[in-house]
Amino acid sequence: MESSARTIIEELRIKITQANLPNEIEEKLLNLLQFSASGAELNNLISYIDFVISLPFGKLSQDILDISRTRQILDKNHFGLQSVKDRVLEYLSVLILHKTSGQTNDFHAPILALIGLVGTGKTSLAYSIAEALGRPLMRIPFGGLGDPASLRGTSRIRPDAEPGQIMKAIRSAKVSNPVIVLDEIDRVAEEYKVDIMGVLVELLDPAQNQAFLDHYLDFPYDLSQVLFIATANNTGNIATAVLDRLEPITMPAYSDEEKLTIGRNYLLPKAIKEAGLDERLLSIDEAVWPQILRPLGFDSGIRSLSRSLQAICRKVARKKVEGEAGPFRISQENLGEFLSG
Repeated sequence: MESSARTIIEELRIKITQANLPNEIEEKLLNLLQFSASGAELNNLISYIDFVISLPFGKLSQDILDISRTRQILDKNHFGLQSVKDRVLEYLSVLILHKTSGQTNDFHAPILALIGLVGTGKTSLAYSIAEALGRPLMRIPFGGLGDPASLRGTSRIRPDAEPGQIMKAIRSAKVSNPVIVLDEIDRVAEEYKVDIMGVLVELLDPAQNQAFLDHYLDFPYDLSQVLFIATANNTGNIATAVLDRLEPITMPAYSDEEKLTIGRNYLLPKAIKEAGLDERLLSIDEAVWPQILRPLGFDSGIRSLSRSLQAICRKVARKKVEGEAGPFRISQENLGEFLSG
């Protein structure tokens, strides 16, 4: 082994022994250093060891178990949705009782599945749950997901070896109990559906996810403290075995009256702030709101409404920067100018 390679191996040995790893993991990594490596093989070994060392073995964020605070966060971030909020508060209540009684070892968090049409607030509700608990949130998009190896990783004997998205999310979260959103699990590529659903069963089953095996790591990792939240537009494309492990929560479509309240009180102030505007600089006439709510006809969600309000605020921001003093009033006469393009 060349002198430079020996130096690198010795540096790796020091990193491993100082990383406070579980004994079996430390031993596994040290054993890998017994074999000579150079060039690409050594680079792959360095990448592997660096990844393993960066995993948060046994590190957990401290949950904020405050039911009143959670209710306030849900009400601040979401209008209506009372039945959905009640389900979340019920889940948190059970978690609080288990934590305060010291029975957390026997408690397996239900896998919440937020089911609803596009724009009904599934992902934003997941963010609110993470905020309420004080946990970091990681999102894994399943829309169009084709290869189950992207979830479970690829073996290090392959030239394209890399960890799967699950373990990458754990590393990025820096704790072993983040909220992980499995987004749009009903939209995986059809030809890989069976294999991907098989990985989901292992992820979501408390009897299996205590020892989740990523092929890149080649050792089991405990995911039992992760709060998984799945989202889907509908349940038709989700395997029965996966559905059996989910607690479905239906996200209702918004009425025009609800969307109007959300637009005025939530989305418009947010869009104004994001555009860097003073809230006194922009007003929208009452008669204009129906056209903003339904620019293309009925829409069950609020995504298009949010985009429309953001577009209006960007137009106002440009006018302000170009020298117009304002304030700017959106009326029937000039709405087309602010929503065009």
